[in-house]
Amino acid sequence: MQAKILRHDASKEYFFQEGCFINELSNHDGDGALSIARARVEPGVTTRLHRLNRSAERYCIISGEGEVEVEGLPAQSVAAGDVVLIPPGSSQRISNRGEVDLVFIALCTPRFDPRDYVDLEEMDDR
Repeated sequence: MQAKILRHDASKEYFFQEGCFINELSNHDGDGALSIARARVEPGVTTRLHRLNRSAERYCIISGEGEVEVEGLPAQSVAAGDVVLIPPGSSQRISNRGEVDLVFIALCTPRFDPRDYVDLEEMDDR
């Protein structure tokens, strides 16, 4: 990894199949140990049940409120300042129960790779 400043560019936000909007703040070959993304879930939306096979994930809730489901835990309310720890291979999803966007930072170790994403609802549809 080399020293540098990665500038936030709001125009790079995209809709991800999980059901939320993602802005990759840092996800590149030069830093394979970690990726950082800003995730945004609109009011009333629940992301798809999924897992990451290789990456551990942490959700750092920045604003809004919701309910998170992580395999091995009962569904729980989350709000700004909460951190959700998600081990590799654990099923997960998050719902926005509030009136404003639910925004969180998702940190993945090793870095997020879309090929590692498994849509568990798609598997149920078969």
